[in-house]
Amino acid sequence: MRTKLTMYEPIKSSDDHQWREKKDIESALEISRSSLPPDKDRLVSLDVFRGLTVALMILVDDVGGIVTAINHSPWNGLTIADFVMPFFLFIVGVSLAFAYKNLSCRFAATRKAFIRSLKLLLLGVFLQGGFIHGLNNLTYGIDVEKIRFMGILQRIAIAYLVAAMCEIWLKGINNVSSELSMIKKYRFHWVVAFVITTIYLSLSYGLYVPDWEYQISTEDQESTLTAFLNLKVKCGVRGNTGPGCNAVGMLDRMFLGIHHLYKKPVYARTKQCSINSPDNGPLPLDAPSWCQAPFDPEGLLSSLMAIVTCLVGLHYGHIIIHFKDHKKRLNQWILRSFCLLMLGLALYLFGMHLNKPLYTLSYMCVTAGASGFLLSAIYLMVDVYGYKRASFVLEWMGIHALPIYVLIACNVVFLIIHGFYWKKPINNLLHLIGIGK
Repeated sequence: MRTKLTMYEPIKSSDDHQWREKKDIESALEISRSSLPPDKDRLVSLDVFRGLTVALMILVDDVGGIVTAINHSPWNGLTIADFVMPFFLFIVGVSLAFAYKNLSCRFAATRKAFIRSLKLLLLGVFLQGGFIHGLNNLTYGIDVEKIRFMGILQRIAIAYLVAAMCEIWLKGINNVSSELSMIKKYRFHWVVAFVITTIYLSLSYGLYVPDWEYQISTEDQESTLTAFLNLKVKCGVRGNTGPGCNAVGMLDRMFLGIHHLYKKPVYARTKQCSINSPDNGPLPLDAPSWCQAPFDPEGLLSSLMAIVTCLVGLHYGHIIIHFKDHKKRLNQWILRSFCLLMLGLALYLFGMHLNKPLYTLSYMCVTAGASGFLLSAIYLMVDVYGYKRASFVLEWMGIHALPIYVLIACNVVFLIIHGFYWKKPINNLLHLIGIGK
């Protein structure tokens, strides 16, 4: 089959104006597709990749608690669920290459990027800050002293903003005629990635983590009183990557405050903290003191490496922009993906754990390499060989990723259905079909 892939046209600012007026808010999924041109010129493989990631996210959210193999790793290690976040960041980076392909005004583009990031940040705080109390609770609202500041959308907002600033302000003016000239054009992007990685490694392995304590509440069933218990975590170490004494958690407690962190950390499913590990369960008798401590898997320091993932995706997007030949694109993608994967595995063999909550350098390299391989495979199948009918559903999900994410992945549609019940809240359609039990 003879196929032809046309290049992208410059994005127009009015493409999604009506949608912004209606919702006045965007999510990371909208950012990753807002740069795409009209349907006839759309890079279908990017929509399919985005749709596949959305489907994977829904699968993890709905089935991960039942099937341990697709749930997030309790701490070190990788499962299929741990690829979802890097996939989204990678896709956002690829899309940014098209969004800022032709800039008429850098200041206007900067303003637009800041506004998009702010909207995404506020949406993340609303959806993941604790305002919504879950499927089995029809109440809502959050004490501002306990609101969670960070989250998935907040992390993507930060990565998007930094990558956008690099693309707007740090792009060279020379023409690209070879791989070397492309590296020269975007050399300052790699300088930023190197500096960010150096800062992350220096802080992660160089900061001293002192002893710290936190407070948990315990309820007395006889007196219906709530008591508070102070627990102390002994650390006094540097370079520790365990759940209790790492620099990532220390910086979050220092700058965000322990009451603003995620209250259900993944390490609660480790062997030290659960007798049913890798599932949730009662604490063992000899459980360490940090097992019930809050910890944010999308913290400040770990978000630095998330930015690097977005910058890697941006580089893959540059390859599409500057090279029109299918073979050349695929060769460059596969070579870079292989190098990233090998670097990540080498770091792992030398003792750097693959760890999503800490977003370690080895984890970043392995997941970014996997993202590149997956993009290459989808591009080959869809845009080169033209097997678009087989991926129609995923393409549709990628195009409509924003409403799917908000309504399904964030449980908004289920909360609405749950709000209609017969006599008692438990008598609702969701409980009848087994959702939310």
